[in-house]
Amino acid sequence: MDVRLGVLFAVGLPLVLMVWSILRKEEAMLRLLGIYWKVSSLLLIALLLLTDGQPLGFPLLVLAPLLIVTALWFWVDLNEELDDLPPWRALPLTLRIWRWSLTLFSLGSAALAVTALPCMGAAAQAPFCRVWLEAPASLHGVVAKVFGFIFGGQWTPAVAAFMGYVGLVAYVVGLLQWLLVRLPRLGRVAGEF
Repeated sequence: MDVRLGVLFAVGLPLVLMVWSILRKEEAMLRLLGIYWKVSSLLLIALLLLTDGQPLGFPLLVLAPLLIVTALWFWVDLNEELDDLPPWRALPLTLRIWRWSLTLFSLGSAALAVTALPCMGAAAQAPFCRVWLEAPASLHGVVAKVFGFIFGGQWTPAVAAFMGYVGLVAYVVGLLQWLLVRLPRLGRVAGEF
């Protein structure tokens, strides 16, 4: 159920909001959603690593929702611009509901993922840990079919883990660049993030 709700709040609604914001030309919402997609890519990286049962995926399942919550509320300029929008209009109201819903869901998801941290060690073969690997395995099956159909190649768990590690390195480099260069220079202003 956590995965289905996650797909709804983390993928489905943000896509609808992004298309809606593009049609309405709401720049502040587009910037917030752009930041959200950059930060939430850590969830995909965690799923790629868990496809091959890599232990690093478990702490990422805790960290990613916490970073998402931070990204949704951190920006002073975006919060001011979003507060200036009429609250009775459908798009700003939907965005506010989504932000609060995703915040609560992400905090709950991070709390739930903390219970999976013992799976990093010797308990990885426990039945409880196999439950955490079901969703990545299902995603892997879908991606393998699509990859095989489009490219004619094989998408194995090892390839998924390799792509996860490459994505994680790129993510960490981008995060460090933001923390060490952009944040000290601009502070909590999203600007043209």
